[in-house]
Amino acid sequence: MSLTRRQAGSAALAALPLALAATGTARAAGRRTRTLYIAGDSTAARKYTDEAPETGWGMALPFFLRDGVTVADHAVNGRSSKSFIDEGRLAEILAAIRPHDILLVQFAHNDEKSADPTRYTEPWTTYQDCLRQYLDGARERGARPVLATPVERRRFDGDGNAVPTHGDYPAAMRALAEAERVPLLDIEALSLALWQRLGVEETKTYFNWTATEQDNTHFNPPGAIAVARLVAGELLRTRVLTPHDVVRLHDEIPPSWITWPAP
Repeated sequence: MSLTRRQAGSAALAALPLALAATGTARAAGRRTRTLYIAGDSTAARKYTDEAPETGWGMALPFFLRDGVTVADHAVNGRSSKSFIDEGRLAEILAAIRPHDILLVQFAHNDEKSADPTRYTEPWTTYQDCLRQYLDGARERGARPVLATPVERRRFDGDGNAVPTHGDYPAAMRALAEAERVPLLDIEALSLALWQRLGVEETKTYFNWTATEQDNTHFNPPGAIAVARLVAGELLRTRVLTPHDVVRLHDEIPPSWITWPAP
């Protein structure tokens, strides 16, 4: 089941016009619905009731899209650009993707795990090699590949400055996007700037901080909504989507719109 079917329940209850987009059954006037596939890790993945309030940004992205673009969130916890391919998950997307669809790719959090050969990639060699498989696969099927640098973790130095945590991976992705002439959503830079603006204490309300857990990697509903807003803005800036495709970019999105399905 794609993320968007789960979002439909919340949207319908709120009597919102995105309900058809969330179910994936709407058709844009004069043309078919495009599907935006997400290939990524736990920061983007859909979560279930036993994981709440943890929320992937892919769960919130449909709130910013009109009914001509449907989100199919294939992101999975713990995957890297390599393990996602090795487990057949890219092949599953490529079997379904159609001309004019979009494949949005965000990896690095688990590519960094050098102690795990099933997931580790080196930024300037195997990471780029794996990412090319996503680009080539989408292009061969007439779809549009898009790269998104990894969203930043919540980490501050002693002076209260938000600090990057992804090493050379964002730079390697930026270089690949330029070389391959692929749209790049620079979510790493934008999220780092957002965490800096919010500061040490307020960022806690965007991450999965609970009475029993202090998680500086994964989001709660406000954090997922904030990152999804960055993604939608970048899709618009890079002209992957048009102003007609994007809604509510500057509107308040209630966290109550997020829902979690049963496992």
